[in-house]
Amino acid sequence: MADIMIDVREVSRDFRLALPPGTEKGIRQWPRARSDIFRALDRVSFSVHRGEVVGLIGRNGAGKSTLLKILSRVLRPTRGEIDIYGRLGSLLEVGSGFHPDLSGRENIYLNGALLGMRRSVVDGLKDEILAFAGIGTFADEPIKHYSSGMYLRLAFAIAVHLDAEILLLDEVMAVGDEEFRRKCLTRIEEACRSGRTVLIAGHDLATLSTLCQRFLLLDYGRVAADETPENVTAHYLRLINAPSDRAV
Repeated sequence: MADIMIDVREVSRDFRLALPPGTEKGIRQWPRARSDIFRALDRVSFSVHRGEVVGLIGRNGAGKSTLLKILSRVLRPTRGEIDIYGRLGSLLEVGSGFHPDLSGRENIYLNGALLGMRRSVVDGLKDEILAFAGIGTFADEPIKHYSSGMYLRLAFAIAVHLDAEILLLDEVMAVGDEEFRRKCLTRIEEACRSGRTVLIAGHDLATLSTLCQRFLLLDYGRVAADETPENVTAHYLRLINAPSDRAV
């Protein structure tokens, strides 16, 4: 157990749906479901060891982002237990973890403080982070004025430059231009070689296969496969041809 960095045991997450007017007293009037509870994750269990790079894949609505938010403590699980062993840095949806009224530079210090890093350490990293993000004079502007692309560049730069032992990355190569995506990939490869533990969600199976030792496939909120990228990709390709009534 000493080298386990992420330990997830029987984790479920339920959401209460907002029902259309008039269905509160007779849920069967609503044809979409028999209950107002949506189970996004259903008894998910897995472990990630020190230095492992794991790809989290699945169809839209499979529960990938919900799982990463729970691991990042943005959400609480409805049931189950999670243990994280080490400093955790995450890049979830754009702007997650930022304070909109603080500048880009100030948010670097905020994220560093949340990771338990001394200000002097962040002082030595901030220029490199800002250079990587490429936001120029906007570094001292409130980030509520940023475009979605600027949000993403700064969030990614912070996540991979600060001293986190575990990285959680969600669709980091799905937004931004080709140059930025290449920078992202190069930095992720460097993080992997440095021995960090990485859990990365995405749909680009070819790229993920070059980074990851194993894939974790979620389907309908459950772990459908947890094996080598080659084996799980074959399983996933069969699933995506099946109909799905889950929310996107």
